[in-house]
Amino acid sequence: MISITLPSPAKVNLVLAITGVREDGFHDLVSLVSPVDFGDEVTVSIEPSEGGDSLACDYPGVPTDESNLGLKAVAAFRQKYKIAGAVKVHLEKRIPAGAGLGGGSSNASTVLLALNELCGQPLSDNELLKLSSQLGSDCPLFLAKKPVIMRGRGEHLESLSQVAESTLVGQRLLLFKPTFGVNTGWAYGRMKATGAWYCPTAQAEGMLADWQAGPETRKVPLFNNMQNAAFEKYVALPTVLGLIRERHNLRCLMSGSGSSCFVWLDENADVSAITKTVRDCLGDDVFCVETTLA
Repeated sequence: MISITLPSPAKVNLVLAITGVREDGFHDLVSLVSPVDFGDEVTVSIEPSEGGDSLACDYPGVPTDESNLGLKAVAAFRQKYKIAGAVKVHLEKRIPAGAGLGGGSSNASTVLLALNELCGQPLSDNELLKLSSQLGSDCPLFLAKKPVIMRGRGEHLESLSQVAESTLVGQRLLLFKPTFGVNTGWAYGRMKATGAWYCPTAQAEGMLADWQAGPETRKVPLFNNMQNAAFEKYVALPTVLGLIRERHNLRCLMSGSGSSCFVWLDENADVSAITKTVRDCLGDDVFCVETTLA
C-alpha cells in the first residue's frame, strides 16, 4: 500500500459577486477568495486489491457513498489515468458542513492532488484544473493554494499581484458558524427567483480593480450579495453581524452561501470578547475558530 496525507483547507470569499444566470443554468460570479490555515486532513491510499474504491469519515452527517465529492474525484481521476489498485480515502473533518467554507470542494481537489502525487504526476496542472471544474464550482480554487480571483462558474482563476497577495496572506480572522446551515442550491434558487439581488459585473470588477490599484489591508473590499437570500430566511445572521460592528467596530461578512461568517481582526481585537458576542446571539453550540488567510 502507498499512502499520502495532505491538508485540505477551508476558504473564505472576501468578495462574492453573483452577476447573473448563464445559458447552462449555472450562475456567473466574480470572487476574491482565499484559503485559510484551518481545515480538514485527507489521507489517500492505493491498495493492491481488486476491491472497490471507498471513503471513510466519522464526522456526523458526512456521506461516505458515491455522493461524496471525494469519491467523485477518484472516479474523475480514473477516467484520465488507470490506477492499479483500490483507492481508499479517509477524511479527518474539521470544516463544518453547510457552512459556505468549501469543505467538500476542498476535499475533492485535495484527493485529485494526492492521487496525482501517488501516481507519479501523470496529469498536468491544466488537466487537474479541468477535472476539478467538472466536480464543482469551488474546486479549482483549492488547486491554486493562494488567494485568487475566480470568474465564470469558478473555473477561471486569476493570480493577484505580489503586493496584493502579500496584503492578504497572514490576515487574522475569526470564523464562526451557527448550528444551522444554508443549502447552496436553495440560496442560488432564491437569487434566481427574485432576480433583484444580482451584482452588475462592472461593479464587481470595479471594486477589485480599485483595490488592486493600491492594495492595503484596511481597504480590502468585503462584499457578498448571496447574503440577501440567507438574511431573508435566517435573521440571526444579520443580527449577530450588526452586533459585532456595533460593539467591536470591526468589519464582518458572511462567507460563500453561508451560514458561516468571518470577522476581520485588527491588531488589538479582543477575540474572547467577540466570541462572547457571537455566543450570546447564536448560543453556546456555535462553531468558532481563529485562523489566518493562507
